[in-house]
Amino acid sequence: MREREAPALSARQPGAVHSALSVLEAVAHLGAGVSAQRLSTELGLPRATTYRLLNLLVEDEYLVRTPDLTGFALGAKVAQLAAVAAPPARLSSAARAVVDDARRQVRGGVHVVLFIDNRVVVVDADPDFPLSDHARLGREPERFALGRLLLVEDAGATGTVVDTARADVQRWGATRQCGEITAASGCLAVPLRDGAGALAGALGFSGPRHRVDEPDAVLAHLRPAARALAPLVV
Repeated sequence: MREREAPALSARQPGAVHSALSVLEAVAHLGAGVSAQRLSTELGLPRATTYRLLNLLVEDEYLVRTPDLTGFALGAKVAQLAAVAAPPARLSSAARAVVDDARRQVRGGVHVVLFIDNRVVVVDADPDFPLSDHARLGREPERFALGRLLLVEDAGATGTVVDTARADVQRWGATRQCGEITAASGCLAVPLRDGAGALAGALGFSGPRHRVDEPDAVLAHLRPAARALAPLVV
């Protein structure tokens, strides 16, 4: 007997949402390359429903097709969700000592971030000089020196902000933001690189704008601190 076509799926249907989540869980459990047929069998779903769910999940980047197009694997959106849900990294005792020493010398806000999936993840914000807008840093990283380091590393990025950031890196070895969010304040960011030289994070400074306009005094402390910190956190 011909299999009856499954009804159109909608996010308003609790059963459809549950089935989609079940597909994701099954792909995670069965491993990359699992076929639609096996997923249908394992989950007890009609083939038409399984294919429809898979196509929707691929379209939304929760799943990807394997290169030979015969199977499926978890996609970028799942990795992003996992990164957001993961508990924040904590500094080791050795890394903490480096950061504490930098804070004593700089006498301003010193912050540690890592770059994960092209996102700025704050690992340690200065409790005495907090970030001006933690939420905005996540939404609009290009407005901050920390986020501008990511732009500089992107060879395809263009525009006035990117050009200015690249010029700052060439001159100072750091990115800057001078009075663009709060007129009297600014920020700096010195890269943290892994053993292969790839950008993995940053050591940032936030404070009065005049210390960012002429950053030599601050960078004299931030640069060596970043060199000492990098192998301890990346």
